[in-house]
Amino acid sequence: MNLDFSTLAGAQDFLWQGFKYSLTLTVSSMVFGIFFGTLLAMARMSSIKPLSLAAAGYVNLFRSVPLVLVIFWFYILVPLLTGVDVGAERSAFLTFAIFEAAYYCEIIRAGIQSIPRGQIAAGQAMGFSYGQNMRYVILPQAFRNVVPLLLTQTIVLFQDTSLVYVVGATDLLGAADKVAHRDNTLVEMYMLVALIYFSISFALSQAVKRLHARIAIVR
Repeated sequence: MNLDFSTLAGAQDFLWQGFKYSLTLTVSSMVFGIFFGTLLAMARMSSIKPLSLAAAGYVNLFRSVPLVLVIFWFYILVPLLTGVDVGAERSAFLTFAIFEAAYYCEIIRAGIQSIPRGQIAAGQAMGFSYGQNMRYVILPQAFRNVVPLLLTQTIVLFQDTSLVYVVGATDLLGAADKVAHRDNTLVEMYMLVALIYFSISFALSQAVKRLHARIAIVR
């Protein structure tokens, strides 16, 4: 089998645009997912039963269905229900933001539960409200405990962004696929994309491993 990477030079800009979209989708979904996931985690641990049940239902729903199916839900059903064509890229962002929030929620909830009850009692003894206790005492420690897990989930998120190609969004895989079919270089393009995903994911995984070891030493 003869491999021909000569066409890559003329496709670099297009592939770079796809790569930037993958990174943008990853970062934006991570930020929103962690923010909304934190609210979900607090809701799941709330003493208000309806709120706790609603949050648990949300998390269990999105952790029990394939991501690609949720992508199709938003891409197809949202325009049908609202009459607004949000487009492939906006559908992808909405999907990843609400889907990843369920996973970040469970990580953050585990972090909150790892904090000794004495810390909560200490905050209450200082006169902190529930919100102040969470903001100043519990959440900073909880996030520090689960930073490696949050980053690991973000690596998975980066890999999963390749699924948006099924609805026509031009991420890294989508860009490579278009170049591959245009230049008849399917093997070369898919090998290149696989190498890029592997290199970035492996490097980040090693960085997370070192961070986890450092946090463990500090403890």
